[in-house]
Amino acid sequence: MKNQVVIVTGGAAGIGGAITIELVQRGASVVAVDTNDEAGKEIAKINPDRIAFLKGDISEESVAKEALELALSKFGKLTGLVNNAHASRQKPLLDLTQDDWALSIGTGLNGTLNFMKAAHPELAKNGGSIVNFGSGAGLNGQKNQASYAAAKEAIRGLSRVAANEWAEDGIRVNIVCPLALTEGVAKWKETHRDQYDEVAEGIPLGRFGNPQKDIAPVVAFLLGEDSQYMTGQTLMADGGKIMLR
Repeated sequence: MKNQVVIVTGGAAGIGGAITIELVQRGASVVAVDTNDEAGKEIAKINPDRIAFLKGDISEESVAKEALELALSKFGKLTGLVNNAHASRQKPLLDLTQDDWALSIGTGLNGTLNFMKAAHPELAKNGGSIVNFGSGAGLNGQKNQASYAAAKEAIRGLSRVAANEWAEDGIRVNIVCPLALTEGVAKWKETHRDQYDEVAEGIPLGRFGNPQKDIAPVVAFLLGEDSQYMTGQTLMADGGKIMLR
């Protein structure tokens, strides 16, 4: 991925942090956008010449524009975008408040849209690639995940429309649905152990994925030339948990 420049939302920790590190190891430069200031500063230290950190809330349209400006000022262009960040609260459907919905839709669907729109002009110049994140929670309708699942399925729909509309601009748009043992999943295990065990037992490959080894390489593939004939697709990086037809 030499000479590629990619914005990664939620790029300081978890799956996003793993993606940032993976892309840099493959030769890319990354603008990591995150609300976690401490984690952002730490990941930037790994390779200050090729990792730029921007603290910001992705639900705010101005942050997407700032990320683009940082990519251009520090690295001179933008060739890829990874919309990974998403905050939500896990509750039964009837317990969800307007604030709960606003959090998930704002950081998930709206954040993804903000960054796609901001990145479009530069990606169109370079034949760029966008990787958005869906979730098995949306595909399966997982309990206690209504606001998250709704936003994730909306992101998949948005991605397919963009794949059709932006193909003429040379921009590819694909979706990854990961299943990885992140800090968030570890907390979910503590609060919803029965659900965690049910999911874990249903993974054909017998384990939750590793963000660095199992998820980040799939994202790198979709950003790179080896996937140049793929757009509008949903790839399940989930150990075989969901096998799409």
